[in-house]
Amino acid sequence: MDGIKYAVFTDKSIRLLGKNQYTSNVESGSTRTKIKYWVELFFGVKVIAMNSHRLPGKSRRMGPITGHTMHYRRMIIILQPGYSIPPLRKKRT
Repeated sequence: MDGIKYAVFTDKSIRLLGKNQYTSNVESGSTRTKIKYWVELFFGVKVIAMNSHRLPGKSRRMGPITGHTMHYRRMIIILQPGYSIPPLRKKRT
């Protein structure tokens, strides 16, 4: 599936599952319409709305050199009542 990296499982995202809202990290260049198209096609659900915000990359140090990881975008996908997405795999850290 293009654009969607992995599902996010935090306290807030688990609480939002009760309201039929699913949270996932997507590639930073992905658009809302592209993500909506892929979610509806792949999972066979109807998306009502999507919220997104861009999270900054974290700073990393390797010896004297300071760098940053890539920034990423997080989407909260709201589905119509009666639809649901099966649990996605959690990213291993």
